[in-house]
Amino acid sequence: MSKSISSVQNPFIKQLVLLKEKSRQRKKTGQFLIEGKRELSLAIKGAYSIESLLYYPELFSESEAKAMSQYNIDIIEISKDVFQKLAHRDTTEGVIAVVKSKKHTLEDLKLKSKNPLILVAEAPEKPGNIGAILRTADAANVDAVIIANPKSDLYNPNIIRSSVGCVFTTEIAMASSEEAISFLKKYNFNIFSAILQESEPYHSQDYTLPTAIVVGTEATGLTEEWRQAATKNISIPMQGEIDSMNVSVAAGILIFEAKRQRNFK
Repeated sequence: MSKSISSVQNPFIKQLVLLKEKSRQRKKTGQFLIEGKRELSLAIKGAYSIESLLYYPELFSESEAKAMSQYNIDIIEISKDVFQKLAHRDTTEGVIAVVKSKKHTLEDLKLKSKNPLILVAEAPEKPGNIGAILRTADAANVDAVIIANPKSDLYNPNIIRSSVGCVFTTEIAMASSEEAISFLKKYNFNIFSAILQESEPYHSQDYTLPTAIVVGTEATGLTEEWRQAATKNISIPMQGEIDSMNVSVAAGILIFEAKRQRNFK
């Protein structure tokens, strides 16, 4: 517990600032930053490898830091200046961890059910939407989330924050739409693609067999690949003036209908 860093000019701290701010640096090093007690505990629960823990003793006690030594990691006390330089938000509880990324390939997916329910999001761009989708997936206890044609780095601090740590405990794969469709067909999933045109009401379908529910962006919807691959194209009937809703809200409606049919098992 003797390590401490007080200067924001420290080379190690400069590297961590790059991890915080640059997706390219996260991809290059295979590392990212976590801040906050809940997020850290969920990362540990999700079997992430913690490499270093930095703590500001006025917000995160030395005894809390010592308790983390069981994970055989570097523990470093930092000054207020260093903490403020590294923290992404003001309300973090004085702890920041350097964590090793996972690969998130389709081959690595561990489906816990013999009758799985998967949520697929094609090309989501806004970190807040991705985080909300992951929260929805966690709330419904889906077997996995596939992000098809990803546009954002999964370890973007805004995704971690908006998912409230669900990014660490949800089974997630990143793949092209083509790869995702091939994977789902290989394992005999029924694919329900949410689109507006030439679709059937979502509540008229049967989601009790292995099911993938696919949502696209509000701006452009799903690509033709998903329309063609679908067992059924489905839609949520709109009763107002506009013809679309937030992608995470749509995902929630569809996923929880599937859960209702499965009696929340």
